[in-house]
Amino acid sequence: MGGRRGRLIPAEDRKLAVELIEEAVTAGARLFRACAVIEISTRTFSRWKNGTLTDGRKGAPKTVPRKLTEAEKDELVDMACSKEYCDQTPYEIVVDLLEKNKYIASASTFYRVLRERGLLHHRGEAKAPRKSSRPPELVATGPNQVWSWDITYLKTGVSGIFLYAYVIIDIWSRKIVGWEIHERDCPELAMEFFQRLARSLRLEGVRLHADNGNSMKAATILMMFYHLGIIPSFSRPRVSDDNPYSEALFKTLKYSVRYPKFFTDLAHARSWFAGFVVWYNTEHRHSGIGYVTPQARHEGGDLELFTARNRTLAVARALHPERWGKRIAVHESERVVYLNPIPEKQTA
Repeated sequence: MGGRRGRLIPAEDRKLAVELIEEAVTAGARLFRACAVIEISTRTFSRWKNGTLTDGRKGAPKTVPRKLTEAEKDELVDMACSKEYCDQTPYEIVVDLLEKNKYIASASTFYRVLRERGLLHHRGEAKAPRKSSRPPELVATGPNQVWSWDITYLKTGVSGIFLYAYVIIDIWSRKIVGWEIHERDCPELAMEFFQRLARSLRLEGVRLHADNGNSMKAATILMMFYHLGIIPSFSRPRVSDDNPYSEALFKTLKYSVRYPKFFTDLAHARSWFAGFVVWYNTEHRHSGIGYVTPQARHEGGDLELFTARNRTLAVARALHPERWGKRIAVHESERVVYLNPIPEKQTA
């Protein structure tokens, strides 16, 4: 019982409690049994017996010397709500009072007391800041379960004029499952893009993640997703990490040695991008999926490749065991892919 808070005993009764416990011990009672009756520990009894009658138990009421009294809090509130200071922040109030040789409390104390009294509200022309909740965790255990899509700009030979690449990637296989390039970034073109895609791929039940662009959250395209059976989710505003697979794809795209300095026209961009998609899906060995191509993983051929690699390693180790340590590398890849995992799972 030494660490927990027991019955609240007023300060004037603690000396009497010590006398009663001593009387019980003298009559033959065990000390810890007598202390347990009034819910204190033997250590608390020892402190009270030695003259330290403050209640030092965990959770017991404490006296904080620096704490403002209720009268001082009332003075602080009256000052903040006065005609002179009602339009100023606590920081402005404190410095103005200091220049007048007056100090009531710090700016943080002003904020805390005003918050306690329900007097701290957003003021000003700007909208009050709001905290955006994390996007839902999406889990893919195979292809065509969770897709990520985004739109990136492509430079042209004219400064300030861009082309726009609409790209969808399967987060499990990293395969580019759909792409188009247009001269504008608008919801109408995005709708036509998905409608054309629905003719060749089954979209019902696909979880589709995107950022907060106008083309992603327009009411018309959300309604189209509903009719196609697509379940959308969105990143938080200005948080690129919520859509990492598309961001990583665009980095690979624009840092490729094949990427031109600019595109001369729409036909040039579409021709080049078509070649890039073929290379990315069928030749590019992606580090995030065990250095196999997205096409091989999408079609299930990656497991055979891993088996062949591990078999070759086993033979090499058997031929020259002296060249190997206790651990041997195993070629494999994650079979479950998360988009925006919850922090506890990511840490684990």
